[in-house]
Amino acid sequence: MICYIDDQARSREFWSALLGTAPILDVPGMTESDLGGVTLGLIPFADMAELVPGLWRGSGQRCEIYLRRPDAAALLDRLVAAGGALLAPLVPRGWGEVVGYGLDPDGHVVAIAQSPPADAEV
Repeated sequence: MICYIDDQARSREFWSALLGTAPILDVPGMTESDLGGVTLGLIPFADMAELVPGLWRGSGQRCEIYLRRPDAAALLDRLVAAGGALLAPLVPRGWGEVVGYGLDPDGHVVAIAQSPPADAEV
């Protein structure tokens, strides 16, 4: 998954603080973080616009990053502390999960779902 961003350093710091880990790759034009089987890539929009003719900056949220974590409440707190914005606290949702929502500094929606502990009975 790749998110187009405005400021690579700002986004790297936000995601490192939110996830509590350092990027697995951090070079000019690309930062990658391991989300546990999925890689989150952060690429400056200006770099992508040069690579992909006709690419245009959209408006509004067009996708979301959905994280299932046993530490969801702490993760929402870290989202805000790292410079993101809280949209909705953790509450039970109609599809059976407890989920809170926030925005990263570039306006990408980050959904954080409370997952049961690994040793919980299902």
